[in-house]
Parts: sequence; C-alpha cells; structure tokens
Amino acid sequence: MIQGTGSNVGKSMLVAGLCRAARARGLSVAPFKPQNMSNNAAVTADGGEIGRAQALQALAAGLDPVTDMNPVLIKPESDTGAQIVVQGRARGAWRASDFTGERAQLMAPVLESFQRLARGADLVLVEGAGSPAEINLRRGDIANMGFARAAGVPVVLVGDIDRGGVIAQIVGTQAVLDAEDAATIRGFAINKFRGDPRLFDDGYAAIERATGWPGFGVVPWFDLAHRLPAEDAVDLGAPSGGGAFHIACPMLSRIANFDDLDPLKLEPAIRLTMVPPGQPLPGDADLVILPGTKSTRGDLAFLRAQGWDVDLYAHVRRGGRVLGVCGGYQMLGRRIADPEGLEGPPGETEGLGLLELETRMAADKTLTRVSATHAATGAPLRGYEIHIGRTEGPDRARPFAHVAGRPEGAVSPDGRIAGTYLHGLFTGDAFRRAFLSGLGLAPGAQSYGAAVEAALDGLAGHLETHMDLDALFAAAAPLP
Repeated sequence: MIQGTGSNVGKSMLVAGLCRAARARGLSVAPFKPQNMSNNAAVTADGGEIGRAQALQALAAGLDPVTDMNPVLIKPESDTGAQIVVQGRARGAWRASDFTGERAQLMAPVLESFQRLARGADLVLVEGAGSPAEINLRRGDIANMGFARAAGVPVVLVGDIDRGGVIAQIVGTQAVLDAEDAATIRGFAINKFRGDPRLFDDGYAAIERATGWPGFGVVPWFDLAHRLPAEDAVDLGAPSGGGAFHIACPMLSRIANFDDLDPLKLEPAIRLTMVPPGQPLPGDADLVILPGTKSTRGDLAFLRAQGWDVDLYAHVRRGGRVLGVCGGYQMLGRRIADPEGLEGPPGETEGLGLLELETRMAADKTLTRVSATHAATGAPLRGYEIHIGRTEGPDRARPFAHVAGRPEGAVSPDGRIAGTYLHGLFTGDAFRRAFLSGLGLAPGAQSYGAAVEAALDGLAGHLETHMDLDALFAAAAPLP
C-alpha cells in the first residue's frame, strides 16, 4: 500500500507507474483504492463508477476497470455534503458529520472488493488517501491505516520533496502514528525531486536513522506527467500549448471529469486555458468549453458570481463558439429543475438560455459506455455518460451525435453552440481530428492513446531507474 505524508504527493501516479513496471516484470497486477474523494469518475466495464485515477492505473496494469478497484467513491456536492458511491452504485448523500460516524460500516464492502481482486492477481497495489498522519480521522478509518491493518497489507510511506520539509513529513508522520500502525510501514520513498538526487543523500540517511525505516529511492520529477490524466482539480494550472486557436474552460467549484480536455492539451494548434475563479474568460477565446460538474445548479450560481455569464454572452456576440459537456450542457438551456433536491436544495434555476432546452433532474443515474457518430462530421466517437437528469427541447432536433440510432445532445441553429452528455469524446483520434478540422484547424498526427501508453512506459522505466523495485515488491508479503 502506497500511503502519502499528505494529499497530492503523487500517490496516484506512483501506483500507475508501479502497475506498469510490475506488468513488465510478468506479474499480474491490479490497482486498488479503498476510498477516493473525487468528482472525476470513470464508467467501468461492470456498469458502475470509480475514480479516474484507478481507471488510469487499470490501463497501466493492462486491465479493464471494474468497481472493485475503488469500492468507496466520495463525490463532493457542497462544502458540507457529498454523494457516496459504494461498489459503483450511489448510496445517497451524506453530510460531513454523517460520514465520520457512518464510514466504519463501509469497511465490509471495501474488504470484499479487495479480496476479490487479490484472488485474481499476483500483486495488488493499493493507494491510500490523504495521509495517515491525520490521526484525528483514525477512528473508523477505511482509507489508510484502518484498511492496512484490517487487510494485513504492508505500507510504503511517500513524501513530496517539491513542497519542502520532506524530512519532517516522514519523521513527523512516524512520531504521531500509533505504534501498531507505524509497524505496518516497511519503508519510505521520496517523490518529485528536482535536480541531482545525490544532493539529498544526507537527508535520505537522516530519515533512515530517525525512523529506522529503509528507503526505496528518490524519484525525480517525471517530465511526461502532463500527458497522464490528472485526478485532482488542484492539478489544473497554467495555459497548455502554444497554438493560435484559444480554448477557455472555467474552473467551476464542483468541476467534474475535467480530463475530458486532456487530449486537447497535446494538439499543436491549440492553446488551452483553465480559467480560475476571480479571473474573466479571456476575450480572445475562440471556443469556450463548459465542463461537467457534480452540482449543476450550484455551479451555475458560481459561474454567475464570477461574472462568467456576462463574459460568455459577450463571447457569443463576437461570434465565438461554446461547447457544453454534461453539466455544462444542462447549463446552456433555458431551465434546470431539481424538484427532489438530488443535487442540493429542491427548486429550479434559470439557465444561460443559449440553447432551447430544459433539464429535469431525476433519481435514475445514467452510467454507460457508448459508441456514437458525430452528427456534423460523421466521425465515430466513443465516450461515456455519467449523469442524472433528462434534457429535452427544440434544439434536440439538431443532435450533437447519434448513439445507437437515437439523437444525443443538441446544436444551435447557427451551429456555434453545442451540448452533449458524452464524456471522453476527445480521446478518440478520429473524432478529435474531425472536430478540429471542422473548426478550420490542422490536427496533430499524434495518437492520444499512444501518447498515454508511452508516458506510462516511460514512468515505469523512470521508477525502475530510481527506486529499488526488487526490494519494494519483495515487501509486498502480507503482514503477520
């Protein structure tokens, strides 16, 4: 089990790289994360949903993702509440205060999923969540030491040197842990080192002396990390690419499935800007993409609070294009009704009015992988739907795509405003190239899937070079 001294230390990427490295060594390997908190979800082969990080790790392991790889997924809907997904199926909304007391009941399905995976693999690589040093959360824990102890799984502790204080991160974690929890840790690793790793030799030795734990290596910064899908919104940053065609995407407060945009970052003709709160939508944007969200009405209010609605109307008046995906598609219509309060307080909200549509939220959740045809270009595309609500209206007469003979999405009469429920559509090379060609752009020749595979291979080689993987994999023997 890979646990971290904090959030965003690189656990997800390390597990992905270790999955690919283990596979290259001839081991059958599966990824597992007991509890994940993310609005970036993937639809699985068995018709459920898991965190996108586990889907990437499954790809690294050569597997189709299944719900057992992430049995508890927490999808925040507000600052104090979240949807709880257990073994791929939504169990309703919990308040933060509920979760502290109720999460112990989730250990049974977590262990059930883990044991199913373990029966079918030589090695299961487990990713923790947050940090075991958050000892205030230890009672009822299913994400870190609670799981490790219950499942008899040894732990490797990872510190992030890029944020500074890595010696204190690791030594301090040992200092606050219960002795029996600390006894599960077999060693440590340092991640995200910039420069010559030998410069940290003295610090590395100091950690070994202070903790009594062996080190498994110092991992330098991985330059191809940007080619791999990011799971956390904190990873969304500076503009990507240097092309002349400018795409802007507002960073909504509950932004979801933002890896939909990752393939566009690698296109040479495109410059992609993720616009943070407090900043206007850039006036030179050619296309604005409204992304998915876990709370459509809540994020529509957030969008308006930033003044992005005014910016968007100005963009449209200038002749700009807009694409709404999932929640962003719902926002483009005239009205969004949620009479049962499925995503927040019951009620309805006036939409942006850029498409003649209305959306009504319903309890049934659509979770499906789809093969479709883009209506405008005839290009094939593959994606997935993960949403609640039905959207209807006159602009549906001009669909964005056709799925198994039925119309999907909507397009405005002038073709400049479009919406779709399909996530992941840009990962398909044929569709992406046809879509960009329709915008008058020359798409790149690179295959997105091949770029991700090459990055995973590169990451595995990177870890082989800088970590003692023989010792790390040997440490995977179950705890006594």
